[in-house]
Amino acid sequence: MPTPPWKQKKPAESEAKTKLTPESIAWARERARQAGRRYPNLVDNMAAAQRQREAGHPGQDRDHP
Repeated sequence: MPTPPWKQKKPAESEAKTKLTPESIAWARERARQAGRRYPNLVDNMAAAQRQREAGHPGQDRDHP
């Protein structure tokens, strides 16, 4: 079983970050709601980011703030 996200080392600052699109945020919120949570947690957001990267949506590489 892989290491849980909260026990992993922080990624290097030079790594590309994924900014969630409004659609991905809505997807994470729906996933949290289905699991009985009021707000998405880290795992919901990570799943949404992974889903977004796999779909190739814009906003996946955040080169500037």
